[in-house]
Amino acid sequence: MNQLKTAFWMAALTVLLVLTGRLLFGDAGTVGFLGLAIVMNGVAYWFSDRIALAAAKAREVGPAEAPMLHRLADRLAIQYHVPRPRVFVSPDPSPNAFATGRNPSHAAISVNQGLFQILDEEELYGVLAHEFAHVRNRDILISSVVAVLAGTITLIANVAQWGLMFGGYGGRDDRDRGGAGGLVVGLLTIILAPIAAALIQLAVSRSREYEADHTGAEVSGDPMALASALRKLERATQVVPAQTGAPAFAHLYIVNPFRGDALARLFSTHPPIEDRIRRLEAMAAGVRR
Repeated sequence: MNQLKTAFWMAALTVLLVLTGRLLFGDAGTVGFLGLAIVMNGVAYWFSDRIALAAAKAREVGPAEAPMLHRLADRLAIQYHVPRPRVFVSPDPSPNAFATGRNPSHAAISVNQGLFQILDEEELYGVLAHEFAHVRNRDILISSVVAVLAGTITLIANVAQWGLMFGGYGGRDDRDRGGAGGLVVGLLTIILAPIAAALIQLAVSRSREYEADHTGAEVSGDPMALASALRKLERATQVVPAQTGAPAFAHLYIVNPFRGDALARLFSTHPPIEDRIRRLEAMAAGVRR
């Protein structure tokens, strides 16, 4: 099922780019943006994990540098029956974590430095169990492809903005009409592209976060540890927003790394923390019974 969803988002990326090229630059844009779509789909599949890790400025660490992290990762790899992902640490002081990669055999988990400052070992174990759930459920490829799609939509908005400034829209017909059609398309692209990117991230991320919470708490056997970690992360990221990363990769993280106002929270890539904690507390009550 996840393979089909990945193919769908790759096809959506292709259609989006081809239509945008056609509307903005005519026939030449159709051909040029089709080539760009092929390149971007290849990048999304093969290199999106490297891009995400580079955006986070994450560095791979060995057992000698992060013994507890590796010990917990080894334990979870056995519990989840997956190869142990490569382990990375980002220097970001904002506490957070994410998983990426094209499949469980080529996965990586990145932990922000700030995470070690506020979580105890049980809470860290809950966070890692959540990220391992993304790996086992093969969410990581879909999330990575969507990250590239969101980044591409942002790029299109930037192209539209520059095109609007320099009057480079449309084919010959648009220019003969004074560029009115291209102007409208450019303005709509600039306004709607960021909203479209946020909605796509939202559609892909929210249900997967609930599922990863449930799976992680089930495997770790301690839903309250993950609930406690989420509560701490939510508070801490409001005080110390992400110093690294990029908005296109926001949905990869266990909590939204970027602080926002009420409107931004409405289009947040993550479900409300209160709802996630409530579900975990219900799980914990069931475990106790």
